[in-house]
Order: sequence, then structure tokens, then C-alpha cells
Amino acid sequence: MAAWQRRAGRHGLPWQHTRDPYRIWLSEIMLQQTQAATVVPYYERFLALFPTVVDLADAPQDAVLRAWAGLGYYARARNLHRCAQALRDGHGGRFPATAAELARLPGIGPSTAAAIAAFAYGERAPILDGNVRRVLARYFAVEGDPAAARTAQRLWDHARALLDAAPAGLDMAAYTQGQMDLGATICTRTRPDCARCPLAPDCQARIQGRQDELPAPRTRRAQPLRHCWMLIAECEGRVLLERRPDAGLWGGLWTLPQFESAEALAAARDALPAGEAPQALAAFDHVFTHFRLRIQPCRLRLAGAAPAPDGADRAWAPLAQLDAYGMPAPVARLLAGLYADTPPPR
Repeated sequence: MAAWQRRAGRHGLPWQHTRDPYRIWLSEIMLQQTQAATVVPYYERFLALFPTVVDLADAPQDAVLRAWAGLGYYARARNLHRCAQALRDGHGGRFPATAAELARLPGIGPSTAAAIAAFAYGERAPILDGNVRRVLARYFAVEGDPAAARTAQRLWDHARALLDAAPAGLDMAAYTQGQMDLGATICTRTRPDCARCPLAPDCQARIQGRQDELPAPRTRRAQPLRHCWMLIAECEGRVLLERRPDAGLWGGLWTLPQFESAEALAAARDALPAGEAPQALAAFDHVFTHFRLRIQPCRLRLAGAAPAPDGADRAWAPLAQLDAYGMPAPVARLLAGLYADTPPPR
């Protein structure tokens, strides 16, 4: 695997060819549930904003979430910030050198800890990210949903056994990267390229002709449809934003005031000094992992001066400075589309 990676694996990703655990950790967190091509610009922007783990720890959470906005799964960003602060406060801004110690930090699971330890310190620690699960499930013909606890344990056992049997001088960085590269570029979820796979001669899925069956597809439930109503309150070239609680949907991000019913929206709207009749905009759907959210926006231009926001979690954001607020992607797109070709109201 290590030899194959050096010969045929990926070598141009910006987080490769470094032993800096900060850069490795940042890339590993970003790559969770996100493809490398999407991650690259976020990774480069993060490093420009926060060159070291202490810079990240010292930054306000708003700045971190703003830099993360668009990557989704925002708990990753909050955990990233908490982990940086734990490293600053408890480790002098230095990363522990073993997978076991790394896994005790906020937001770092066993596979991520092993990847950091392997790339930064050469530790012989097995990984089991999504790509590696797929490779091992096919190679050993492991039945069952790879995300299920019992199946995952079997895959971990195989990952450890392979590493135990590897030569003492194994290049852990190439071996670890090779597993990731194989799953990302050859042993893909659909249409695996078995003709180019270095494991093909012994792969049980290929031998049994079951590449399309393994790993077993995850049991998917029908996505429920939820509804929410959002208020776009405009006044003097500004729009009203609210910061979401850390726990729950879009935790810690700034978004439009959000309501669970049309009646709640109407009550909030009627409490504001409207300058003209409210305008219902076209509803749209945003898809999450487990549900779809149908968003019904309502635009309201206010008369007179903007009411003072009640609390630090509400703000009248200047339309020309919306990029300064970390917003969920659908809200950012909604506002960008609304104001892209329209001068801010005065």
C-alpha cells in the first residue's frame, strides 16, 4: 500500500508533505464528510486567517464560524475552536504525540487521532475513515452496514491486523495516505476501478463479483420535511440577524429571525414598524443529512429608525458587510441573491 501510494497516489493536496500536526489536524477535520476538492479553498483560507493553533484558539468563535460557513456540519467548527483552546490552555499550544492522547481532545475521534499521529509522528496507528471502511469491507467481504457498531468493530480488527503484519520499517505516512487515496480514487462507492487496484488479486468482493453489493448500503429512512419561516427585516441599509444557540441547527451562526409557524412570524412582524406591506418570497428547500427544511422567507421594509436590538445575539447588519457574519449557506445565498443587483435601501 505504501509503495502504491508513492507511485500512484495523490501528491498535490496542500496538506500533504508536512509533519505539522496543526495543518494535518485541520485538514482531517475538514475532510470529514466533505470531498477534498471542496475543502482545499477553505483550508487555505483558514491557514491565512489562523496560521497557528494558538491563533485559532485566540480568535472569536464568530470569526471561526464565518471562515467555516459553507462547509456544513458546523459542530466541527465549534469543536475545532474548543480543541484549539484546549491545546493552548492545557498543552502549551502543542499537540500530543500519540493517538491515545489526541483522542482525548474535543472533536478528535479514534480514526482522526490515528491519522494525525501517523502523519505527524509516524505512529503505527490504524485508521478507519469512510474511504478505508469501504476498502476493507470489500477486501475482506465484510457483511453489514459499516456504520453499525458490530460491523465497525470487525473492520477495526482487520485494520489492526493488517498493521500488525506489516514490516517494521513501514512508511506510516505513505501507508495511511495510501488507504485514503485508494478509497477516494480507485475503490469508489460506485464503479470501483478494479483493473487499477493494487489489492485486486486478493480482494474478496472482486473474486466473488460483489463489488456493487459491498459494503452493504446504509439503511436509509425517508427524509421528513420540516418547515420554518424567516423574516427579512430591512431598515436603513441594514438587515436584522440573530445568532443561533450553540446547540442545535446552525449552532453559533448568524441567521435571519426564524420561526416555527406562520403565526409566530406574523406576530414578530406586526411588532415592527412596517413601512410597506410585507412581501412573501418564494419558498425553497435545504437538504440536511436526515431531513429537508422548507424555508419560507418574508421581506419587510421598516419605517423610521431601526429598533435597538435586544441583546448581543441580535444585530442590524449592514447590507454591504454581510460577509462579516458567519451565516448558513442557504441564508447567505438568499441574501446574496436578494441584494446582488439592488442598491441597499436608504
